[in-house]
Amino acid sequence: MGLKRTDEFRQDAVRIALTSGLTRKQVADDLGVGMSTLNKWITAHRDTDVVSKEDLSLAQENDRLRRENRILKEERDILKKHRSSSRAKSREV
Repeated sequence: MGLKRTDEFRQDAVRIALTSGLTRKQVADDLGVGMSTLNKWITAHRDTDVVSKEDLSLAQENDRLRRENRILKEERDILKKHRSSSRAKSREV
């Protein structure tokens, strides 16, 4: 039989899963619970006040900024590659 987790542990797990910016898989692994268990807890606590509206909006803003940062890094890397290949071609001439 599995380990019985307290309601407080479940609520903290849901809060972490929804606000940390980590994937659910990462959170489940870190907490030592299965993905399906964590998903059940999230579904069960979705309509409760486990996560305040302010925390949720901050988490959403963090997600948006992480995506924007990733895109900017990818664009920078593409420009770096293009620049270095342009230099190599100019030396060949």
